[in-house]
Amino acid sequence: MAGAFSSINTALSALRYQQSALDIASTNIANSSTDGYVRRRVVGETVGAATAPAVWSRSNEIGSGVQSSGVQRMIDPLLDARVRREHGRQTYLDLKAAAMGRVETGIAEPSETGVAKAVDTFQKSLDDLNNAPSSDAARSQVLANAHVVADAFNIQARNLQDETGDQRARVLSTVQEVNDVAKQLADTNLTISTSSGNGSDTATLMDTRDQLALRLSELTGATATARPDGGMDMKLNGESLVTGRSASTLQIATGITPAGAADGSPVTFTLLQPDGVTAPTVAPPTGDLAASVDLIDVVLPGYADGLNALVKQFADAFNDAHDDGYDVNGGAGGKFFDYTDPDRAGTLKVVVGSTSAIAVSAVASTVPGVGNNDTGNAGKLADSIKIQDGYQRLVNGFGSAVASIQRLADNQVAMTSQVDAAREQQTGVSIDEETVNMVMAQRSYEAAARVMTTVDEMLDTLINRTGLVGR
Repeated sequence: MAGAFSSINTALSALRYQQSALDIASTNIANSSTDGYVRRRVVGETVGAATAPAVWSRSNEIGSGVQSSGVQRMIDPLLDARVRREHGRQTYLDLKAAAMGRVETGIAEPSETGVAKAVDTFQKSLDDLNNAPSSDAARSQVLANAHVVADAFNIQARNLQDETGDQRARVLSTVQEVNDVAKQLADTNLTISTSSGNGSDTATLMDTRDQLALRLSELTGATATARPDGGMDMKLNGESLVTGRSASTLQIATGITPAGAADGSPVTFTLLQPDGVTAPTVAPPTGDLAASVDLIDVVLPGYADGLNALVKQFADAFNDAHDDGYDVNGGAGGKFFDYTDPDRAGTLKVVVGSTSAIAVSAVASTVPGVGNNDTGNAGKLADSIKIQDGYQRLVNGFGSAVASIQRLADNQVAMTSQVDAAREQQTGVSIDEETVNMVMAQRSYEAAARVMTTVDEMLDTLINRTGLVGR
């Protein structure tokens, strides 16, 4: 009802509302550097006359003050969805670029310790032996350089195997993290639903919800959908990963054993639903898992296959040429290199055990153990080495792929930074802005208190002085 006493209630509502505004401003300032915190503001609404009119009376209220309709998180759902999508792409490109960069470093081309240098040095030592067939030092140099070539290929193959093993281990740990985060999101959804039902503030819970959803997007590229009760559902490749208070379990279907070894098949995943039903095969579109799978199934095997093909070409051609010659004892040359399929680069080795067994001569020696000055096969041995161009193409192709993925990652950084900056502008705390809000709330609080004091003076005059007549 209108009147002097109602003005006190109006001033009281203003005091309560401005006190809430001060509390929210101070909370924002306190959490200005807290990861995942979204700034808040109190939403006020005017308290007016009753919305449902009485039958035999009408309201004569002009205004009844202000009340808080809740605390609003300063977010943009569309911008949040964009942030999750760009972060999923960023983690995919960053992980892939980092892994390929490590492999490129292990290739070590061009350098004094790479395969190309070892092959060139080996070929030159054969030319030197052609000029001095009876020199044991020249033969020793050929044998030593042959071991260097085999070691160079072995090192590259081992680096590829180590990186592939690391990626398999990463997939195992990432799958475990996905399941942990999905369970946490489901639990958070349950808490939000319960808290919102009894009228509790859920702003902090929603901050946690958004952080968990972002992490799932970074790990798997999963997409998020907000629920009416304030929770967040997540889908992976169209299949449910988190639905309300329930979370599915991501499992490795093929490609990697529980111990982290390869089983010979491509890496695939399935989702075990809470009801025990296994969903169809799912493939993470972006994120950490997609990058690891791409490395394990495509990138690293592709380079390894090219390297193994070169080793076969190199070893088979050299062995054929060596088999056509004769060693110091007049025996046929036979195998010089050997390898085991399918890991030819990793198993390449020199099987010639002594310098005298190098088949340099085109004709057999008539004096076993002495040899002759014939070098007819030395030139064939040197000429059989023709992998330099193929190896250069292989290395250049991989280097181009590394440069390409690094450029994509750098370009994605610009996009990710842009959406992060836009979200930060929306959700981040500005100390200057909060200071202004605090001053406004302070002055409004003082003004409401002044209204109450004024009404008190009016009532004092009305009650204590009305009717008094001066003598």
